[in-house]
Amino acid sequence: MPIKLVVGLRNPGSIYEKTRHNVGSWFAEALVQRVGTSSFKSNKKLHGDLADITVDGSACRVLLPHSYMNHSGLSVRSVCQFYRIKPDEVLIVHDDLDLDSGRIKLKTGGGHGGHNGLRDIISQLGGTSFHRLRLGIGHPGHRDLVHNYVLGKPSAEDRMLFFDAIERAIAVMPLILNDMAAAMMKLNG
Repeated sequence: MPIKLVVGLRNPGSIYEKTRHNVGSWFAEALVQRVGTSSFKSNKKLHGDLADITVDGSACRVLLPHSYMNHSGLSVRSVCQFYRIKPDEVLIVHDDLDLDSGRIKLKTGGGHGGHNGLRDIISQLGGTSFHRLRLGIGHPGHRDLVHNYVLGKPSAEDRMLFFDAIERAIAVMPLILNDMAAAMMKLNG
């Protein structure tokens, strides 16, 4: 199945804009800037900002939910219902504590791994058949430090690692949109 919706998870607002938790939105914004056929436009009915992109002839929508991370599923479900997009045609782009800063992995299905944005999307879509682009942000070392870590701003070195990972993932978007298995081999190798 081709990907018809790419979702960059985030917390909205300037206070969160440059935090590790928003690396999914950094990807979505860079993707739209690079290959978008339109810029993001707010859609209150669908609870998010939407843009259209075309990559090597493949059309897709990109979504930035208006809600906080823990409630992203409402926007994802609304867009999927409105445009008749199936869960297995969705790519969720999110931060991942289990990957070192700058590492990227593509995955299909699976649990939420403690990520509240994924937990809400699984609940709203009624399953886990969607795809994920996991952008590594590293781990602070102890679970008691996680909250402040994900909502903190990364070092300049980590930001460079994040944006390098984003560039590598954007370069593979033609495969991601049309051949997930080949994209996984290329990115996960």
